[in-house]
Amino acid sequence: MLKAAPVPPSSFSALPLNSALLEAVKSLGYAEMTPIQAQALPALLAGKDVIAQADTGTGKTAAFALGILSRVDPTTPCVQALVICPTRELAEQISKEIRRLARLIPNVRVVTLTGGVQTGPQRVSLEGGAHVVVGTPGRLQEHLDKGRLRLEGLRVLVLDEADRMLEMGFEAAIRAVISHAPSKRQTLLFSATFPDAIRKMSAVYQHAPVSVTVQATATSARTEQRFHEVSGGKRQDALLTLLLHHRPESALVFCNTKNDCRALSVRLADRGFAVLALHGDLLQPEREHALTIFANGTCTILVATDVAARGLDIKDLELVVNYNLSPMDEVHVHRIGRTGRAGRQGLALSLFTPGERHRLAALEETFQIAIKPLPLPLAMTDENAPPRLPRMSTARISGGRNDKLRPGDILGALTTDAGIPGEDIGKIDIFDRFSYVAIARSRLPDALARFTKIKGRRFKLTEVRLVVSKT
Repeated sequence: MLKAAPVPPSSFSALPLNSALLEAVKSLGYAEMTPIQAQALPALLAGKDVIAQADTGTGKTAAFALGILSRVDPTTPCVQALVICPTRELAEQISKEIRRLARLIPNVRVVTLTGGVQTGPQRVSLEGGAHVVVGTPGRLQEHLDKGRLRLEGLRVLVLDEADRMLEMGFEAAIRAVISHAPSKRQTLLFSATFPDAIRKMSAVYQHAPVSVTVQATATSARTEQRFHEVSGGKRQDALLTLLLHHRPESALVFCNTKNDCRALSVRLADRGFAVLALHGDLLQPEREHALTIFANGTCTILVATDVAARGLDIKDLELVVNYNLSPMDEVHVHRIGRTGRAGRQGLALSLFTPGERHRLAALEETFQIAIKPLPLPLAMTDENAPPRLPRMSTARISGGRNDKLRPGDILGALTTDAGIPGEDIGKIDIFDRFSYVAIARSRLPDALARFTKIKGRRFKLTEVRLVVSKT
């Protein structure tokens, strides 16, 4: 029988977290716990199993990351925590969040294992030792079957977005992975919905779990939704009108098909927008590139299929546009949940044709709102008006995690040696063999001309240009 979580505290300082984790939480600007954190963390830190109903954008990743890091012992050379999730993008996001929270704990190694990339570098990373592994079911199963990944010392198992994994047909792979884990462990199960299959999974793999529920529509309550009716052949023109009218600093545009995604991104690029596409035909490095460039503010518009509907965590995302309505209410919820996060207001625009009016009735019931379709903005912006360009550019550094580079090293080299003011340096993303850094467009020429070394070692700095493929 599921036990309800007790009434929670609101401050992280009320939790039995060690000083390193409390300092990391403070440095990341996490003032108070979100509802999912407040309800789940006391049970997580007490070592109890938890089954939580929570959507993306609720702070669940930080919740289980803190739970994991409170139990990991860096001096013990084995995998102590495993996070299983449905997509490569979500795995990368989770790994980054765990690394950010672990940055004040010496020698914690986090390894990401996903498909779409070669297994060789992953094998090398595992041979170097790992305390926390984050991965997708198929690739985890592959490494386990070949003996590259061992789970005898596992303390914490996390199933994130379990409903999504079951929808994608991963149940057999999940069961195979869990069969390698010790029976005595803490098991955390996070799911946006609680169908019977999830409850059965909980019954098999969890012991007396504490139940936590955060309403899936909580994020959408902070998001204003507007619906615009268009004729089928005028979608692209309608989207251009909306983008030129609202002039967002960042916008995520969802398409239902890869063909629409490609065609629309090309049209927007030809019109002068800083745009990239994200869809399932891209290789993993291409997807990582697009997400990184969009997240650091160099790309204004990201046109995506639903490969980005879950697990995409972009702070201060101003606008979401449904270029096509999704046929599934749940997907619509996840799409618009990319904006209006962390207590901020968001705006979601949806285009629909007269033949899709039946979808509005379903969405009215889901969100408990009355939808009144709005005309497109009457004040049509001059067709020749330039789109809003991003303030930042991105530079690539020919060194990364394997070269022991850290964000502070890159920041120091740019501010001290290249003379770039700190306020003109944005997000820094470090990968195994290279790094990205966002630099104000006006300062990029100086950075390229003056940058030479990091900690006495020579690295190459090059500008990253936005390229939209037409195929």
